[in-house]
Amino acid sequence: MAKPKKRYVCQACGSVTTRWQGQCGDCAEWNTLVEDAEVVSTTFAKKHNLQGGGRRIELVGLDAEVAIPERMKTGIAEFDRALGGGLVPGSATLIGGDPGIGKSTLLLQVAARLARSGADTIYVSGEEAADQVRRRALRLGLGDAPVRLAAATSVRDILTTLGEGAPPAFLVIDSIQTMHSDMIEGAPGTVSQVRASAHELVRFAKEKGCALILVGHVTKDGNIAGPRVLEHMVDTVLGFEGERSHQYRILRAIKNRFGGTDEIGVFAMEAEGLEEVGNPSSLFLTERGEEVSGTTVFPALEGTRPVLVELQALTVRLASGATPRRSAVGWDSARLAMLLAVLEARCGISFANVEVYLNVAGGYRLSDPAADLAVAAALVSALSERPLPARTICFGEVALSGELRPVAHSALRLKEAAKLGFERAWVPKGVDPSGGMACEGFARLGALTDRLLGR
Repeated sequence: MAKPKKRYVCQACGSVTTRWQGQCGDCAEWNTLVEDAEVVSTTFAKKHNLQGGGRRIELVGLDAEVAIPERMKTGIAEFDRALGGGLVPGSATLIGGDPGIGKSTLLLQVAARLARSGADTIYVSGEEAADQVRRRALRLGLGDAPVRLAAATSVRDILTTLGEGAPPAFLVIDSIQTMHSDMIEGAPGTVSQVRASAHELVRFAKEKGCALILVGHVTKDGNIAGPRVLEHMVDTVLGFEGERSHQYRILRAIKNRFGGTDEIGVFAMEAEGLEEVGNPSSLFLTERGEEVSGTTVFPALEGTRPVLVELQALTVRLASGATPRRSAVGWDSARLAMLLAVLEARCGISFANVEVYLNVAGGYRLSDPAADLAVAAALVSALSERPLPARTICFGEVALSGELRPVAHSALRLKEAAKLGFERAWVPKGVDPSGGMACEGFARLGALTDRLLGR
């Protein structure tokens, strides 16, 4: 067994030497070498021991006062809302969405707004030439914005160029899947290349205080490409979603270290680019003239913002013995089947020989269980051909027992509906009226169907 040897560790930089000397050879500090008995006895263990030889780190208390970082306002209120109030200097944001949904258009508009406000802005495209980006900016009316453009895919070239002068305040990389690091092997877009490229860019943003936005590709399922390695490396993840055949786009926060994930930004695709939508309900509510059976209005909630959407149901009676079809657009088909079962078992309304079609107007997608009551009312209204009373909204969760349960933020939903001219609400029993709305409460789904059918 090898006997322990003496070693001397520098208390300033952590370097190790086998003999004492007055000055450390690495950091040039005087009288910092302290004797430390070496407990490692083998060459292999000495090489792989991590309890020494490192640099001492500074530990701070949890109760230490920290200045809240000031956010950069982009000038686009819906974009700032989704971020939680604006861009944080030194933060890294990842935005993903389907091809052609408008990611590059939105970021070019954000870069132009920031550049016009005096912030140094750089837009690096790995998919388009600089002239292509410039032509798109001219089409959007942003040709005079002082945004610096570049077309590059080498991370080394990008960081070398950025390091020559003062770091920019805002940097866009479009997209991270096209970036390539020569530190490792592999084609651009592979997991190793994406991880390495994003790591270098994020480290640059943290060290220089630059607000970085990375554009990410998505898979067929709508998830950001790569096994979620990017989502763990950045501070904020935004999802840009919407149907390409519809006008609206929703910017939704999936992860946010500097704010909540309960806010959305709503945009409309116009000829001049993406326009902000201050009142999203106007996109999803049709002009309500004469009363039509099978339609209800539901106050959905996106974060802290209520959005009124129209639910449309259609029933078609079939000959006896035919297999009826159930189809839902913008709503969970399994939840539709559950509501049909509750209506038949608890309310005595049969849809056995009826085809059922359900649609959320405007291409909106609902996942809120508070829409159960509105969907059930639309189905019963379509089957009986009895329209709901004018200027009426519905919301509430339906249990398998037929009980109606209250949902969160009822007052917020009622206030938004009253603001848009609705006067009556069919809600679960116990919901307090708000905003001047007349609330009609029901304890069970059967009571609501009796009210709608006039029984």
